[in-house]
Amino acid sequence: MKYLIPLIASVGLAASPAMAGTCGSKAKTIAASHHSTEMADIVDTAKAAGLTTLVAAVEAAGLVDALKSDGPLTVFAPSNEAFAKLGDEKIAELLKPENKHTLAAILKYHVVAGKVTAADLIGKTTTVETLDGIATVDGRNGVTVNTSKVIQADVTTSNGIVHVIDTVLIPPSN
Repeated sequence: MKYLIPLIASVGLAASPAMAGTCGSKAKTIAASHHSTEMADIVDTAKAAGLTTLVAAVEAAGLVDALKSDGPLTVFAPSNEAFAKLGDEKIAELLKPENKHTLAAILKYHVVAGKVTAADLIGKTTTVETLDGIATVDGRNGVTVNTSKVIQADVTTSNGIVHVIDTVLIPPSN
């Protein structure tokens, strides 16, 4: 919990049928990837969904316990393809132990304290306070976070919600 900071404003918990057509076919895959009757947390959901680069980055940054905390948390989770856009050299550099602080800052920029559904974002432009700065969310034509498009929304976990995005978000401080 030491990584959590409060949201600027409280958020609702509505479902999002409006996003169903804009999130891609992977939604069923990730949502159905955990077959147990008990819901998985954010980290285990990412593992089951095959978000291998994200999981490796979370482990390298020492953030596993924070993302397994009670939450609720909202994670804008970059897909493997999103990380691939950074290039192999950049990823390898970020995963080095000496870059743990930089990697942690980048990953915290993808996390919001509280539960933010796509329905909370549809039809408006707003800002959200992430664990490492402010991000702009535009829900007027699908949902984007800064320049990254949400490709799968509202994956529910035991401790929050995950929205898969197509580009790694870089905080302004990096």
